[in-house]
Amino acid sequence: MRTYLGYITIFLLVPVLTLFIFLSYQEWSSAQSPYRVLDERIPIDSIELAQTSYMTAANGKVISELSDGGKRTYLKLEDIPLFLENLFIVSEDQKFYEHGGVDLSGISRALLINSQHDAIEQGGSTITQQLARNVYLNHDRTYNRKLSELLYAYQLERKKSKSEIMELYLNAIYFSNGAYGIEAASQLYFSKPTQALSKAELAFLAAIPNNPQHYNPLEHFAATKKRQERLLKQMVAEGELERNEYDGLIKSTIRLNLSTTVELYPDYVTYVHQELKNLVASSEGLSKPLQSSDEAVRQQAEAELGKKVEKLLHSGVTIHTALDTKLQTQSKTALQANIGVNDIEGAIVVIQHHTHELVSLIGGKDYKKNSFNRAYQSYRQPGSAIKPLLDYAPYLEETGADINQLVSGASYCSNSYCPRNYSGDSYGMVTLRTAFAQSYNTPAIRLFEKTGIKKSFSYLDAFDFKKITMKDHHISSSIGGFEYGMSPLELTNAYTSFEDGNYQPARAIMKVTDKDGKILYSWKDKSREVWSENTVSKMRKLLHEVTMTGTGRKAYFPTAYIGGKTGTTNDVKDMWFVGQTANYTTGVWIGKDRPANLQAIYARSPHMLIWKDISQTAEQ
Repeated sequence: MRTYLGYITIFLLVPVLTLFIFLSYQEWSSAQSPYRVLDERIPIDSIELAQTSYMTAANGKVISELSDGGKRTYLKLEDIPLFLENLFIVSEDQKFYEHGGVDLSGISRALLINSQHDAIEQGGSTITQQLARNVYLNHDRTYNRKLSELLYAYQLERKKSKSEIMELYLNAIYFSNGAYGIEAASQLYFSKPTQALSKAELAFLAAIPNNPQHYNPLEHFAATKKRQERLLKQMVAEGELERNEYDGLIKSTIRLNLSTTVELYPDYVTYVHQELKNLVASSEGLSKPLQSSDEAVRQQAEAELGKKVEKLLHSGVTIHTALDTKLQTQSKTALQANIGVNDIEGAIVVIQHHTHELVSLIGGKDYKKNSFNRAYQSYRQPGSAIKPLLDYAPYLEETGADINQLVSGASYCSNSYCPRNYSGDSYGMVTLRTAFAQSYNTPAIRLFEKTGIKKSFSYLDAFDFKKITMKDHHISSSIGGFEYGMSPLELTNAYTSFEDGNYQPARAIMKVTDKDGKILYSWKDKSREVWSENTVSKMRKLLHEVTMTGTGRKAYFPTAYIGGKTGTTNDVKDMWFVGQTANYTTGVWIGKDRPANLQAIYARSPHMLIWKDISQTAEQ
């Protein structure tokens, strides 16, 4: 009864509002044009409906749907079946192409029809009013909201064509269960595009928006089907459907084929979200403000970046990534198989070093989306895995030494700092090749000292090690003793420089395109030369020797090229293997989130077995 009284009140208020506008026109004219007032108060030149964005793997497969509480895929009116448009006109607004936004006779007709049914079969609102409500207002049943709805509807009719209004309406209305717009509903309930739906299926979906809760097909299928049949009967009554076709449509079986939200490869997807922020910041000139020492400047930049990313993801973009789904699956399987069901964790990074594409990233053995991602958020001591970058390559670059040159492997002490080789032995004079392959500590320190601390660290400036500071400029860093260390992603990235001497950060995101395929964002990275060709050649031989005769023998398999470096920290709290094959640079880290001794698994060398498993798959 309250609903009917509300309609009657609105029915009476409309002419009063019209009369008020007419009587006030002269006074408005002397001040401002009424249209100008409306345009200032109710600007609706542009309507942008939030749409679902997608993330795809390198093969084009969707790996994540990005939506904020609901799904929507926008369709042009020409891509929506005319039969569906007519269904809504017949059931919701028969004078849609005649009225100016408000239909007084429609309100009267709704009162009459609703009085004959238990549920509200028709609302007095026009399609234009419903669009205004869905886009600008809410669904509160108050007179203020209803009057606002009338003004918005009037503005919509002034600013938009009937076709534009219908297109927006069919993309805006709610179809229950988080589906907004006809295409999202079609995909949700039938797992196919709108254009592939039968007339019976179109009518079934058209039954939902009238009352999305009452006609929720997952909970009230029979009620939805009953309303579908009433809609089709209305189509017959209005001459939009032949009786014999109607008989066939109501007998047509409706079989729901529900789709589920796509959420695959959470480790990688979580990282892509972070990289997207970095990409937008870089492209929009926000990178420097985000790193400002002024907190107010940083906060302002963060707020601006947040708005830009949110707007981007609401616009229906596609984020194209370099993810190799086969490698990602293999990496996860290898990690889980080799470290078991205990508190030992791991992280894996795989980079296609010719293209600088991040093709796989594992943040933990049972990683959940948006949780702590060890591949890029965990900073750990690198152990001997830092020696190629900080000790050997800088020494070879500065001196041009041969890898068979001798260096002392004897005991070392400096100002009470007396590190030992892992075995505890003193080796006398050894070649660089042997010292590197066996990962002796004292020769590495001596090479580091000969190059000089400042000069050695200057080579690390080329890489993106975020937490290396001046506090790390000391002797113990030469064998991995950093204050914070580096992430698996950072260290693996740096090792790509041993492919051709150049460094360019690996990227997960290849490009971001709008719904029409136009590129909105892409990285504009430039490679930086770090090592000479001569140094690269020597380093590749040293890395290869590790896998042939040194500490990385368990990682070896026959292939065009293989090389790498192990890394173990004090008390075996971290185990690393980072290395290259012909096409890929892969890094594996094993440890506990709260650093603790891993001696129990050290002899099995799980980090090398994981690396070998992944690299063999990658090179097949």
